[in-house]
Amino acid sequence: MRQSDFFIPQKRPWNAGRLIGPKAPLKPKHIWAIRQQLKVAKRVRDLAMFNYALDSKLRACDLVRLRVSDVAPGGALRQRSIVIRQKTGRPVPFEITDPARDAIAAWLNLRAHREDDWLFPSRTRPGQHIGTRQYARLVDRWVRMIDLEPQGYGTHSLRRTKVALVYKKTGNLRACQLLLGHRKLESTVRYLGIEVDDALEMSEQIDL
Repeated sequence: MRQSDFFIPQKRPWNAGRLIGPKAPLKPKHIWAIRQQLKVAKRVRDLAMFNYALDSKLRACDLVRLRVSDVAPGGALRQRSIVIRQKTGRPVPFEITDPARDAIAAWLNLRAHREDDWLFPSRTRPGQHIGTRQYARLVDRWVRMIDLEPQGYGTHSLRRTKVALVYKKTGNLRACQLLLGHRKLESTVRYLGIEVDDALEMSEQIDL
């Protein structure tokens, strides 16, 4: 190393001080706690977005682009929906459970007279949908509400939550692949961190 190199300021790594790797899915107790906090705070839009994100298992870029017609064409709430995902261009179906339907109905009642068709319209950009950064900030706020470390959670936590529970209950990787809309089963394995989790679970069962 040349002597002059000692005087060159070192760049700080982009991930310094950050938790890297897959964001953790939420646990059932976290879901219940966040729902209760949002209900008490009367955050109708946030509750609808939170519940719908869990059911749809959509990426942030797809969730923010949802239209009212995707969930309630003609004003009638669907029990299932199909969305063309932006990344893959593939249609992926998903269920809309009662908690999500109730929350969406309450939210649609509040935003009924808007001219645009975005399910979650922007409050600062007329005619536009909410942005992915704003959605990420909302997720950060939701996990803080129940005293979770926001560094460990993100928008992908909501995408992974229900699928992680499905795998834990059934062990059916093919079902998880379909729910996530992955082309390859290997992508689902990596996304859920299944091999690592299973290896740790097996190791925990060994007494030495």
